Amino acid sequence: MREFDHIGLTTTEKQPDEMYVEATKVWVTSPGGSSQKVEYLRYEPDSPVTGPLRELPHVAFRVDDLDKEIEGEEVILGPLNATENLRVVFIFKHGLVYEFMESAAGKDWHKA
Repeated sequence: MREFDHIGLTTTEKQPDEMYVEATKVWVTSPGGSSQKVEYLRYEPDSPVTGPLRELPHVAFRVDDLDKEIEGEEVILGPLNATENLRVVFIFKHGLVYEFMESAAGKDWHKA
C-alpha cells in the first residue's frame, strides 16, 4: 500500500502549532490541519539536513512496509523515528524528494 499523505514545503517563517523533531533539528507543521495537505518545515541553522531534502519540496506517502519501499533506492535521510509512532525515510529519485512514512497510528499519525 502506498497512499498520498502530504507535500512538504520549506519555510523560514515560524508557523502556528509547529512540532520540533529533535533528530533532524527541524520544526514541522501537521498536514492534517491543512486543507491543502501541506507540511511546513523550518530548519534550525545547525540542522544536519542538507542537500535536496532541505532545498526542494517533497511528496510524502504512507506505506505499510518502509523497508520494502526503500530497497534499491537512494536514501538521503533515515530511516528515523520522527515521533514515537512514526518512522520515516527520504529518498531522491528522478530529481525529486520522496518521503515514505510507516505509522502505527495510520493516516492520523499527526494526532498521535
